[in-house]
Amino acid sequence: MMPLTFAQTGDENIIKKIGGTPEVKKHLADLGFVVGGSVTVVSTLGGNLIVNVKESRVAIDKQMANKIMI
Repeated sequence: MMPLTFAQTGDENIIKKIGGTPEVKKHLADLGFVVGGSVTVVSTLGGNLIVNVKESRVAIDKQMANKIMI
């Protein structure tokens, strides 16, 4: 298990765990980041990530991405 920030661009990954406060977990769930769901890193820019999740493209910062374990 590793944080999403270490994922290779273009590889599809399965979310295994989401950390953080209940508010952070709810925010990520609202964006589509749920345990068992798939996430693909599209690109990284300055540590921030653009990912495909639930057929949507979402930008998240490095701090949030470190709470998503794959």
